[in-house]
Amino acid sequence: MSKRHGKYVIGLTGNIATGKSVVRRMLEHLGAYTIDADALSHRAIAKGAPGYQPVIDRFGKWLVSRDGQIDRSRLGTLVFNDSEALIQLEEIIHPLVSQATDMLIQRATQPVIVVEAIKLLEGNLREVCDGIWVTHAPEDVQVERLVRKRGLAREKALERIRAQSAQSDKIAAAGVVIKNTGSYEDLWKQVSSAWKKISPAGAAAPVTAGRAAAGDFSVKRGRPRDSEAIAKLLTHLSKGKRKAVSDDIMADFGDKAYLLLQVDGKAVGLAGWQVENLVARTTDLYLEEGVDPGKAFAALVREVERASGDLQCEASLLFPENTLAKQETIWTQLGYERRTPETLGVQAWQDAALESKPSDGALYFKQLRQDRVLRPI
Repeated sequence: MSKRHGKYVIGLTGNIATGKSVVRRMLEHLGAYTIDADALSHRAIAKGAPGYQPVIDRFGKWLVSRDGQIDRSRLGTLVFNDSEALIQLEEIIHPLVSQATDMLIQRATQPVIVVEAIKLLEGNLREVCDGIWVTHAPEDVQVERLVRKRGLAREKALERIRAQSAQSDKIAAAGVVIKNTGSYEDLWKQVSSAWKKISPAGAAAPVTAGRAAAGDFSVKRGRPRDSEAIAKLLTHLSKGKRKAVSDDIMADFGDKAYLLLQVDGKAVGLAGWQVENLVARTTDLYLEEGVDPGKAFAALVREVERASGDLQCEASLLFPENTLAKQETIWTQLGYERRTPETLGVQAWQDAALESKPSDGALYFKQLRQDRVLRPI
């Protein structure tokens, strides 16, 4: 039974390094609208956002870095060592995140919404959920991921893992438990199987690829079953600069989506893009030689924007490689302007640009909507 007419809300949680975000993105591939509540909490205290001044008033100006933003590392150290300070911080942030989450759920057109939050069960976000999904991983797997992906020392990784509530507590509250031991193929099978059992909204959620046309081109959204073909296409179109195999693409599906540009059923171009924190980032743009770049990239970028609009994105960032970056006319005709991360204004947009922009690459920016969540006050 859904708590919201016509919509089914999944609450997704799990301890650190158990794969919550990967599962959320997989559900997005299957047609869900997904919300990263933890990213919203970062937005809530950005400069000018509703939680910015209350945090400074509560804890002091020493938290503010030179750029005027709250230093999340300093804030994290404070609340990690002071449980009372953590409670005070959550009293500021949680209502703002709940308001933003509610707004996004109301605006979503998809019948299934996923809310990912590490403290989902401890806060009031649990009340909006129709079902609880929990990701689980053995402690040694958690440690390996934190060491490999975040560069933590083993002792520090164990400290972070053991500072959280027991995984068994979350599992006891779950309707669906996803065991993530490291195989993306196995993880995809578990997520797909659980997705099919969602009733009634889950069964009706769209799972077919989106399409857009421009001239003689069509755009198809790649699926995990296309991983081998995507790997070969990426290797070919990048002229070997991006050598990929099927397993690489399966791993990518935990982070991004691929769009395939086709002419008469033959793939001639590719875009790799992701949506995170309401920002679309296109980091892979490749095209077969001899294909009209103006029409081809118009088809790809418009489909990125259409799909990003479905996910309520506020901004779209393109990172064409050097040769393509010089063809500025192509991007300006699509409404993009060449920018640097520092000029984007909104902290979430800047963070996305700094995280994805290659050191020797270009950034093109386009704002997709004006009605932002957690807008400055």
